[in-house]
Order: sequence, then C-alpha cells, then structure tokens
Amino acid sequence: MTDPLDHEPLHVLLGPTASGKSALGLQVAEDVGAEIISLDSMQVYRGMDIGTAKPSVEELARVPHHMIDLVDTDEVYDVQRFMAQVRVVLAEIQGRGNKALFVGGTGFYLAALLRGLFEGPPADRALREELEAHLDLVGKEAMYAELRAVDPESAERLHLNDTRRIIRALEVWKQTGKRLSEWQQEWDRECMPRVRNARLVGVSRPVPELDARIRARAQIMLDAGWREEALALRVQPGLCKGAAQALGYRSVLDWADGKLSAQETLDEISLRTRQFARRQRTWYRKFDVCWIPSDDPERKAKALRHWGW
Repeated sequence: MTDPLDHEPLHVLLGPTASGKSALGLQVAEDVGAEIISLDSMQVYRGMDIGTAKPSVEELARVPHHMIDLVDTDEVYDVQRFMAQVRVVLAEIQGRGNKALFVGGTGFYLAALLRGLFEGPPADRALREELEAHLDLVGKEAMYAELRAVDPESAERLHLNDTRRIIRALEVWKQTGKRLSEWQQEWDRECMPRVRNARLVGVSRPVPELDARIRARAQIMLDAGWREEALALRVQPGLCKGAAQALGYRSVLDWADGKLSAQETLDEISLRTRQFARRQRTWYRKFDVCWIPSDDPERKAKALRHWGW
C-alpha cells in the first residue's frame, strides 16, 4: 500500500509563533479549497484553546482543520501517534480529491513528517526510572545543568521545563556514552537522501517586530481568560507531563497560585515565547524553505506559485 505521505509533494506553511502563518494559511486554503492539517504539538489537546492560539469556531467553519482536539490533557500524546494519525487524515483528504496544506510551527513534527522518526537506541526502563527519581530529588534546574554539561547542543534545543526529553537525552548519554545530538546528526546525514518531496513556504518577520507581536498576543490571550482555562484543565481532567509543558501554562498557573503578579506573568510568557521562536528558527535551518516577508503584498500569490497551486 502506498504511503499517503509519498503520494504527492507535501505543501507546508511554517514560521515562528506569532508570525502570521495561520492567517495566511486560512486565506490560501479558502482560495484553493484546501484542508488544513495542523503541525502544532499542543493543539492536539482538547480545552487548550486560548493558550495554544487554536483556530476559533469561525475559522474552523471557514476551512476544514485536522489534527486538532485529538486527546484530553491527561493523556500522553507523542510524535509516533501524530505520524500514524496524520497518514490516515492525509489519505482521507486525498481520497476526496482535495488539497492538503500543513500549517504549524513545531519543528520536531516537521522533521518527523519529512525525514521519518529518529528512534535512537532502545529505551532502558530501569535507567529511565533512576533518572526520573533523580529529577524528583534534585529538581529540573539541576537536571538541565547536567545535560548542558555533557550535551550542550541538545540542551540548547530543549526548554528547562521539557523534563521528558531532558531525561531521554541523559538516558542516551549514560546508556551509550554518545550524545543524543551526535545520534541525531548521524540520523540527519543518513536520512538526507530520503527527505520526502515537499514544498515549504515560511512567513518571516524582523525579530524586533516579532518580539512586539509576541508580547501583544500574550496580553490578548491573558485578557481572554488564559488563567481560567489553565485552572479548569488542572482540576479536570488534569495535565499530563506533555500538556503541562505547553508554552505559558505553567506561568499562568503560577499567577493563579500567587507566585507571580500579572505583570510578571506577561513578562515571563513573553520571554519564554521569544526563546521558543529562536529555537524554531534554528529548526527551520535544517530545511529548504521559501521565505516570504509578512509585509509582502504578493505573499499569497508567491506561496501559491511555490506550491504549484
């Protein structure tokens, strides 16, 4: 059976968070009758609407969207599940004779989509449990420092709160004596000849402008009830480790718990989002992207030409 991911060129619209890619994706999809497939690792969680900038009810009515609201926030969701489900979704879109447009900013999901999954050495359950216990004992800051000491490249790509991947990176180091970043570089070299046929368009903005948009959007999201959304999810159904690592949710919960003021919350979310955007730009350097400035009046026409639509 033919893999739907290899059926035809994949059309992808990417860009750092708050760059305006979602708005452009909606315009393009409406014009050509395409269906949007989300490449956002956090929009898969039901109820995480405000904090993940999920499409509104009106936007969902304008264009069919997929890979959104798949699981509750107490359920673990990973890239393996994403790849299995996206194949089903894409095959259904192709079966309807429609176009598919991938839209999103999660670089890891994009890498899996185009290059396949990096498995690495098999998990060592006993070692992982030992590292998890060590994390509980010393805290995430010390654990992150340990990773930075042995594998600074992996540490640079990970956020302090991404304890699951920090543990995995340390597990690989202790298990093999080889840094995870080295394994991934070998994977990149081996998989380069097998990169899927894809046409990538990216929305670019000057960094100062993007930083201002990030802060303004964070304020809008806070005013829209982000704190209340996070509190409700923490109570029912709860937040698994993956959902709890969604950008900004820990900060708004700290605000709700009196650990941060409203201003401190805005400052912290803005800072961490800017750092995330920087990591996204690093991920995108791995791929051949046709970058289009956000203020280009011909951006939609240029994107359509690049995709052959």
